[in-house]
Amino acid sequence: MERPILYLAITNHGFGHATRIASVAATIQKLCPEVLLILVTTAPRWLLECYIEGDFIYRPRAFDLGVVQTDSLTMDKVATLEKLLDIKKHQNSLIASEVNFIRQNRVNLILADIPFLAPGFAKGANIPCWMMSNFGWDFIYRDWGGEFSVVADWISDWYSKCDRLFRLPFHEPMPAFNNITDVGLTGGSPRHSAEKLRSLWRITTPVEKTILLTFGGLGLQQIPYENLRRFPDWQFIVFDQSAPDLPNLVKIDDRKYRPVDFMSICGRVISKPGYSTFAEATLLGVPIVTIPREDFAEATFLIEGITNYNQHQIITPSEFFQGTWDFLRELPQLPKQSEPIAKDGNEAIAYAVINYFESNKVL
Repeated sequence: MERPILYLAITNHGFGHATRIASVAATIQKLCPEVLLILVTTAPRWLLECYIEGDFIYRPRAFDLGVVQTDSLTMDKVATLEKLLDIKKHQNSLIASEVNFIRQNRVNLILADIPFLAPGFAKGANIPCWMMSNFGWDFIYRDWGGEFSVVADWISDWYSKCDRLFRLPFHEPMPAFNNITDVGLTGGSPRHSAEKLRSLWRITTPVEKTILLTFGGLGLQQIPYENLRRFPDWQFIVFDQSAPDLPNLVKIDDRKYRPVDFMSICGRVISKPGYSTFAEATLLGVPIVTIPREDFAEATFLIEGITNYNQHQIITPSEFFQGTWDFLRELPQLPKQSEPIAKDGNEAIAYAVINYFESNKVL
């Protein structure tokens, strides 16, 4: 019998979409090694390999762009609109190219996070398209108004052709989708012991004085690193290779290590609002410090999510960029909800995919 083949289409924006669908792909692979994974993304292969231990096919393609950004907090709406209109203009050729690839490779099912053209690939290839996300790009663009409203309508129409959505926590309503299954948090889990990490990276501070700074794949150029000098008996962990050399700053320069690997030895994670970081920190019960983002509609739902389900500190941009970081000397606030959030997203989606293969006699 031929192997069941899963085509995973990933939004071309930062690293968060790639890491969360890779977490699900890794769970599928562990539960059912016979499934052949095809990951379709412009995210670097090394990033996917940090999450997926077994083999997979890597197809570097982009079908959307998310938002054009210079760093984690700065957006270029003019360039974003220009590129979206270019995708709209060439959508038929983009779809035709992928339909041809999907047919040639005998793909059985598409799982997408969350490029809007993916349902078009599925319809052309006569297979189902499932999606997973906590927001749709129609929601982001519609919030910007003007010419983006027409683009948002076009994207909503594509999303309405999706066969099933796994809606992740910290979500907007996602009304374009007709068949919604709510699932728990997704994300990776630490691969290395606390003892190994502390020894290898010379981390000697207690957990409460060890802080992870992570701003996703796009980074953040203007982190006020000089503030770290105010905390000489603390240690700060970053993945930013352009950060200054400070005695209490640990720069992780080995690609096999991920932010989630260090979370369990940290007392707090300082991050922009982003689903993957928030979800992984919440899965591990590590408090989050974050900055609101007025210009990114998803941020409202993310911040509501962590205030409900994780210890948190919501600080102002001026406290982060111009302040003295005294917030680190204060205790995080407790979550508002007493009931814990569901944490079974990886498994719920993985079992649904495997059950689909089994019920359609592909497995």
